[in-house]
Amino acid sequence: MSDPAVPRRSTGEGKTVPKKSARIADTRLIARLVVYLSPYRPAVAVSIVLLIIHSLLGVAGPYLTKVAVDRYLAAGTATSLLDAWLPLEPRAGLDFLAVLYIATLLIGFAARYFQTYVMHYTGQRVMRDLRLDVFNHLQTMETRFFDRNQVGRLVTRVTSDVDALNEMFTSGVVAVFGDVLTLVAVFVAMLYLSPELTLGIAALTPPILVVVFVFRQHARAAYRAVRQAVATTNTFLQEHISGMKIVQLFAHERESLKEFDEISAAHRDAHRQAIRAHAVFYPVIEWLGVLGTGILLFYGGYLVSEGALTVGVVVAFLQYGTRVFRPIQDLSEKYNILQSAMASCERIFGLLDTKPQEEAVGEPDVLSGDAAEQPVSSPLGVGAGVAAGVPLRVEFRNVWFAYKDEDWVLRDVSFTIEPGETLAVVGRTGAGKTTLINLLLRFYRHSKGEILVAGKSIREWPEDELRRQFGVVLQEPYLFSGSIEDNIRMHDRTVSSEAVREVAREVNLAPFIESLSNGYQTKLNEQGSSLSWGQRQLVSFARALAHRPRLLILDEATSSVDTQTEILIRDAIPRLMKGHTSIVIAHRLSTIKHADRILVMHRGEVRELGTHEELLRQGGVYAKLYQLQYQEQETRHWQPGEEGQTAAETASDVGENVIPEQSSRETGDGEKTKPS
Repeated sequence: MSDPAVPRRSTGEGKTVPKKSARIADTRLIARLVVYLSPYRPAVAVSIVLLIIHSLLGVAGPYLTKVAVDRYLAAGTATSLLDAWLPLEPRAGLDFLAVLYIATLLIGFAARYFQTYVMHYTGQRVMRDLRLDVFNHLQTMETRFFDRNQVGRLVTRVTSDVDALNEMFTSGVVAVFGDVLTLVAVFVAMLYLSPELTLGIAALTPPILVVVFVFRQHARAAYRAVRQAVATTNTFLQEHISGMKIVQLFAHERESLKEFDEISAAHRDAHRQAIRAHAVFYPVIEWLGVLGTGILLFYGGYLVSEGALTVGVVVAFLQYGTRVFRPIQDLSEKYNILQSAMASCERIFGLLDTKPQEEAVGEPDVLSGDAAEQPVSSPLGVGAGVAAGVPLRVEFRNVWFAYKDEDWVLRDVSFTIEPGETLAVVGRTGAGKTTLINLLLRFYRHSKGEILVAGKSIREWPEDELRRQFGVVLQEPYLFSGSIEDNIRMHDRTVSSEAVREVAREVNLAPFIESLSNGYQTKLNEQGSSLSWGQRQLVSFARALAHRPRLLILDEATSSVDTQTEILIRDAIPRLMKGHTSIVIAHRLSTIKHADRILVMHRGEVRELGTHEELLRQGGVYAKLYQLQYQEQETRHWQPGEEGQTAAETASDVGENVIPEQSSRETGDGEKTKPS
């Protein structure tokens, strides 16, 4: 239980952590970031050496000025570290010191140039590694994760948040070391020249620390709000640009603009908070710098008049003063970058720490004992023991599933698909048909029961190997930018160009592709928008077959295509299914009546299972659905208001009332009994 007396701070993701643990959390985040620098230690070492050279040369300039003033301009007797090399004649001495000063500037410039180049190059490589880790992690997440997280926010993690870290790596981590080194070198030089004046400058340290502390309190909250506002903006833009047709179709432009104006205003206000912190911080630091100069002139002039200091020392201190406050300002800027980066780190590592199995809330593993703990021992995976190319057997054993809590979508589902068999799955919308496929492909984890492929639980299959056994055609085809050939082979170079052309011929797509000027190399727009819906679906069919799967799944694959394309697909389906274990989900019963068996789902339960003729003879759910579809064809042009039921009303009756004798009955102990 948390201590209510401990103040808490927001993390920007709807969570809070105690303030006393914030520093520990920041330290851990930095430690995790440093891990990404480990492969580039030589580059970081070179950068640090160059920073040391630059910092030491920065100290040399004011000292050379001090020597010039005291030895040649003020004609004093003060000694210096360079006396052995200095000419006696003033003109020659000043020329020598001027050349030496210019040399230190040029060498310092070269050191800073190469340090900046090396560190920026290293930073870009680190960011590449981090982006790859985040994207690779996203690819491992379950579908449930993407149901709960908006795409725009996830895109922000890979883009804006990583960019914020890039600035910290390139001009933050190593540069902070350089600024600290410069401060140490300057204070050592000042102590060497005059401990009294150094103490005068050091008197400004407490107010500077107070200003930095106050700025720290406001900067992190401001940048966390900015990152959250950027994510909200990206989410809105991604949704509305992708759905622009719907926005325009419903004349929703004015409302969308108003909503975006509100989101932009929140984004502006978040930046305003950060700007306000800067607007106070930097003028205060500048004012303290001017105050330091005043202290030097007042106290240094007094010491010169007393004979305790030379004029050259005061002149050198005036230059050192600017070198003291410049690193302090730089450190403050780097701290500002660090606060922005920490806000991004919280979000990036929060995503990387989200494990796929943690998304499956309320879904315990059905395996027990040693079977649940032992990893797959075969280096080739579970499927290695099954002959390549042989159709696989699929079995559902008493499977239950709920997307949330115990709101069951599937209830005690059991059936078997024999190798080489075609099973059609039918039922009203929401009956659980597509959920069966999602569970079989491990997009979601079943809550109870077992799902077996080739006699092994799908939990024992390596995820990527399991999915390689399947070729899937979804109701809504999704194509990527690139050529038609790349979309069919999915950039898998093991799929030859000849194999691509072969599957295109199998699905009756080859004539269309060959009619294009660039053929299979024709470039597609985003989501394949340059093709018709039916053409996109044919490409999806070819893609499903290109990798020669052993199990074929068609999920409403013809429900959204035109008649001509449906004829092409229906002509190709018998060839496609030959030699495959196949699952076909369909609303149009005419497309599946030749399936080996038909599974009828209703409210998440298996109600009927048999061939087309057997189910028609039973006169149950399937017979009613089949009768309804033919009735709709006969009354396609029937006008509302005529005597009798509408098709929609009949459909409602089929969904709710056609199977009173087969519906489950409540028993005395509250359990349900299934029909025989």
